Amino acid sequence: MTDLDVTTLRNTYDNQLRALAPDPLPDGVTVERDGPLIRVLGLDRGGFLTYRDLDGLTGAALDELISRQVELFRGRGEPVEWKLHGHDEPADLPDRLRVAGFVPEERETVVIGPVAPLAAALPVVPEGVRLREVTARADLDRIVAMEEAVWNADRSHLAPGLEKEIAADPQSITVVVAEAGDEVVSAGWVRYVPGTGFATLWGGSTLEPWRRRGIYRALVTHRARLAAQRGLALLQVDASDDSRPILERLGLVPVTTTTPYVYTP
Repeated sequence: MTDLDVTTLRNTYDNQLRALAPDPLPDGVTVERDGPLIRVLGLDRGGFLTYRDLDGLTGAALDELISRQVELFRGRGEPVEWKLHGHDEPADLPDRLRVAGFVPEERETVVIGPVAPLAAALPVVPEGVRLREVTARADLDRIVAMEEAVWNADRSHLAPGLEKEIAADPQSITVVVAEAGDEVVSAGWVRYVPGTGFATLWGGSTLEPWRRRGIYRALVTHRARLAAQRGLALLQVDASDDSRPILERLGLVPVTTTTPYVYTP
């Protein structure tokens, strides 16, 4: 990939994905606009803030925008995530968020690549493992149990959140589990973003005894094939440091970084 290709991919990502709200909205979720911000309310983990850009806001005007979000979510008694990207302007935005009480979490890398080469391959899983598409709440709860075992942290929000998405539009998301017998050993989901050329990949956590055996790669390939069936051209992932090398070997390229800045009342 040349620098021009990366720039084009980043611009496409900015223009097509960053300012989109869920459509249709899951039950209980609402969307508001505050200047350049899109504010999503009613998610299982609190609020979410995104934007294409900040319309050139700097200084006191930017501080006022940030302060309005703090006041709103303080009043609601809910946390909120400001999704910051590495190429966002102004350069002092991270400092201003910290001063307002937002705390940065782990940085990830936004990687993007073409669907077609991945969709041309068949997913290959280890002997005794199968991939299965799921919608039932019982299976979503099994995913939560696997995620909590991997991360030793509360992931209970995942099951109701995915359940609401599936109920709102079952054609907009596919959840896939990798199972060994009765055990979920890995899982991932793909969202087909309406009005864009993108499918976005999420999840991918794998139980430690099953890592480095090709399961994550198989989940990516399976979901790429689903995206191709829907005529989508690009895959996008917010990649951890663990998954980024695998995704780069599969043809995705880094275009920017993303860091959740979270305010908790």
